[in-house]
Amino acid sequence: MNATDRTPADLLRSALAADPGRPLVTFYDDATGERVELSVATFANWVAKTANLLQGELGAGPGDRVAVLLPAHWQTAVWLLACSSVGVVADVGGDPSGADVVVSGPESLEAARACGGERVALALRPLGGRFPQTPVGFVDYAVEVPSQGDRFVAFSPVDPGEPALVVGGVELTGAQVVERARADGDAGARVLSGLPYDSWEGLSVGLYAPLASGGSVVLCRNLAELSEEALAKRVESERVTVSRP
Repeated sequence: MNATDRTPADLLRSALAADPGRPLVTFYDDATGERVELSVATFANWVAKTANLLQGELGAGPGDRVAVLLPAHWQTAVWLLACSSVGVVADVGGDPSGADVVVSGPESLEAARACGGERVALALRPLGGRFPQTPVGFVDYAVEVPSQGDRFVAFSPVDPGEPALVVGGVELTGAQVVERARADGDAGARVLSGLPYDSWEGLSVGLYAPLASGGSVVLCRNLAELSEEALAKRVESERVTVSRP
């Protein structure tokens, strides 16, 4: 973390400069058995590709709104940082009818069709797999993102004083996201989170606070599928220091 960081994208750039090889997001889906670990460098590469898709292919720019209809997932975390990189507002669980772009998981496709702009569908399958058949009216993220560039440069500077995130009906600027994340963070902590991404608490514990504090997150979806014994083993094997199941 750098004292001059003013946006979530700044936090990621500082983390990349400080220690690109350290784990940042370790994701479990306890309904499928999936486990994915992303270092800072790997996560940043996904963010760059996604930001290039968002800016270049989908035509999004500062002031535009992206309705994020996704669960707590490593690809959701990527999209949130990509939005920050471009300067668009990530509206988590927001109304797609008023959005310029909607990003949807398989369970919210019908609602996402209300968006009159660009629509992106994520299958959320293990290993970032694609849909067997692309949903009508959408582009498949897993098909489109691999060919995007590994380096991202925003067409327009991102203003940290402009809106960057909406969650739970609260709108935050990029600077406010960073300020809150710093206040919530525990330096170097390895945090296990089973919280959904539908509140500031879930987003902070499951992404922003670890990023701001030089820590990492073990992000767990469908954690209720796990027994108490299995959860205790995960806490031990993943060297978790803070747990928010």
